[in-house]
Amino acid sequence: MAKIMSGDCKFSGGNRGFSCNNLENLSPVMIKMPTFSNLGSNLTVRSSADGDFFGRRVSLGGQGRRVRTQTAAASDVKMSISIGKSLRWWEKGVQPNMKEITGAEDLVESLLKAGDKLVVVDFFSPGCGGCKALHPKLCQLAEMNPDVQFLQVNYEEHKSMSYSLNVHVLPFFRFYRGAEGRLCSFSCTNATIKKFKDALAKHKPERCSLGPPKGLEEKELVALGANRDLSFVYNPKPEYPQKEVAPPPSPNSVASIECRASYSSEINIGSERRK
Repeated sequence: MAKIMSGDCKFSGGNRGFSCNNLENLSPVMIKMPTFSNLGSNLTVRSSADGDFFGRRVSLGGQGRRVRTQTAAASDVKMSISIGKSLRWWEKGVQPNMKEITGAEDLVESLLKAGDKLVVVDFFSPGCGGCKALHPKLCQLAEMNPDVQFLQVNYEEHKSMSYSLNVHVLPFFRFYRGAEGRLCSFSCTNATIKKFKDALAKHKPERCSLGPPKGLEEKELVALGANRDLSFVYNPKPEYPQKEVAPPPSPNSVASIECRASYSSEINIGSERRK
């Protein structure tokens, strides 16, 4: 076997002839020990002429003292390597057009910023079996429809907000788009995924909506603003009453008025002649 040499220390891989003239120059990496903390801590170096070290205590010439190797430290480092935080099931397979909502204000702003884009709001719960089973299908649909925005609302983290929005069944979905606001609302499971696909096919085609995006309904915004558990403030826009302006009379109505006037004058003339 090949021999390993380093400075004043020499030893062979065949477990024969180990010598070291200077103990201080001994590098810990030259001796490969098993990765067990207890073995590293019990390693003892004693003054002896023995050179055999394979499977036994290493005996080296020099000052009789206990030498601590770095085996225990290396073993502890290996054991403490963090594998990494495992993803939760609702975080797996998430697409770029899928976003988890952080609060009521985030939900309102996300709907308004979407413009004419179709938005699907997904209300789910980590402990809901139906939500967990349906999640991979939603990720696939989000990947197939990158022009659709998916907003995820964790029911357990935003339970008070969900109550204000009248969401009590999970999984629950709401579709929004532009100035039309809410298009539809329904609950479906993995077995009734066709309901979701039908709604997606119906409302996905591009359309031109007149006016700014509507987002949540007025009553929903008022309910969120009145919820003391939420840090959401809503100030309704004042509505100014418009003056009613009478429409201009049509030609037919003018002709009918003239006919009535002439008819009434004829009646008056006839009555005068009778007198």
